[in-house]
Amino acid sequence: MSTVNFTDVMEHVARAFEVVGAAVLVVGLVWSIVAATRTWRTTGGRSGYRTLRETFGGALLLSIEILVAADLIRTVAVSPTLTSVAVLGLIVLIRTFLSFSLEVEIEGTLPWRRALLSGLRTGGSGAAGRGTPDREGG
Repeated sequence: MSTVNFTDVMEHVARAFEVVGAAVLVVGLVWSIVAATRTWRTTGGRSGYRTLRETFGGALLLSIEILVAADLIRTVAVSPTLTSVAVLGLIVLIRTFLSFSLEVEIEGTLPWRRALLSGLRTGGSGAAGRGTPDREGG
């Protein structure tokens, strides 16, 4: 009689997350190349390059998030030692920094400045409005 314990199941779940994360990365790369090629043919090289960076950056961000989930499952459910939790913390810190850097690179601005640059503010002429012309006088 074969017994399946919780640790073995969670190891398989973590491995499945890793496979999905790798698949997202590969499919994202292929999709990015296809999208960039289409854009390059219609609008030119600079737009194609920008499309490649944005689409692959998005796929890379999603892949990183999935791989972090795999690390969390493995650390919490499979080997919950103080050393493995410390290693997980370091891995999550590095991947979070990478995710943040990629998001800034893709968006072209810091997340907390995005609303100001996209015109989502409600008006007023406080510190948020510095450096932008008024509608009334320019």
